[in-house]
Amino acid sequence: MTAMESEGAVQSRLPDLIAMAREPSSEKRRALLRELTDVFFGTDTHSSTETDLYGTVLAELSAEMETAVRAELAQRFAATAAAPRALIRRLANDEAEVATPVLTSSPVLTDGDLIEVARTRGQDHLRAVSARKDVSEAVSDAIVDHGDDETLERLLSNEGAQLSRAASEKAVERARANPALHAATVERKALPPDLLNEMYFIVEARLRHTILERNARLDPAVLESALEAGRTRLATQDGALPADYAESLAYVEELHAANQLTPQMLARFLRSGGRTCFLIALAQLAEIDFHTARQIIERCDLDALAVVCRSAGLDRALFLTYAVVLLNNDGSAMAKAHSYGRMYEELAPDAARRTLRFWRMRREARAA
Repeated sequence: MTAMESEGAVQSRLPDLIAMAREPSSEKRRALLRELTDVFFGTDTHSSTETDLYGTVLAELSAEMETAVRAELAQRFAATAAAPRALIRRLANDEAEVATPVLTSSPVLTDGDLIEVARTRGQDHLRAVSARKDVSEAVSDAIVDHGDDETLERLLSNEGAQLSRAASEKAVERARANPALHAATVERKALPPDLLNEMYFIVEARLRHTILERNARLDPAVLESALEAGRTRLATQDGALPADYAESLAYVEELHAANQLTPQMLARFLRSGGRTCFLIALAQLAEIDFHTARQIIERCDLDALAVVCRSAGLDRALFLTYAVVLLNNDGSAMAKAHSYGRMYEELAPDAARRTLRFWRMRREARAA
């Protein structure tokens, strides 16, 4: 049967079909639903009029059917580009069991349809949309705004989902507060490099290694662009400076002028309790801002300290000196320092230098 003949047949039967669709017997409605579905898929092409007719009748038939029947219908039409739009839209707004295959796969749904679902339906619906092969920036924006963290993880894990700069920034802010989002955020290939490096201080060692590797592979032009983007984002409030900051700064600058501000002098600051002097000197050595240096030391973040020391070209023994003094309240300080020493040797200097450039953005932004 040609498409024209099929259309004529459907049009001629339309009054009967609509009457049957209103038949209270669920068994007859189910039989008609399956018959029409089989007929639809039995023809290669349909005119727009014919597709609309199918959509009208199928949507009416399925409206009051059991969930299992509607779910079966959704499965059959989910991936069909020629599926009736009215039917697909109704199924997409049905309960999650019915809507999921359509929201995940249907090419009939527009961005407008998907955004409406994101704004009005539940998290199961949003997760289905997040799993689509391709998700536009506009749809992703709606998902980030209305989705919970589980939904956001699904979206971040989908490399086919495009995220705007604004959506990526919101995702990173949420990831800061939820370790369950760390892996999906760091492992997202499309995450802007400056936002990726914001994650360094809050993620576990495995993910820090991923960040370092990504930094090492960055194209120089991409690196410069990422640094510029990061400078415009930096927060301006980092907390109050310590009470002895001005006095310590004057002393450190005096040592610097006398060429006595050496890496060995930093170790003396640490041993003697001159924490503020050490932080100022470390910031100058690494060309980072005071607050970033303080964050590294207050957390005894030896991974980050290794990046600083490796980038500055300090030898392993000096790094271990810093590490042991910082861990002096830990009974296993020597054992831990040994493992960090091994990590220090394995850290590529180029990866350390590239990573440190992201940390220097705050200092550059404040200076500007």
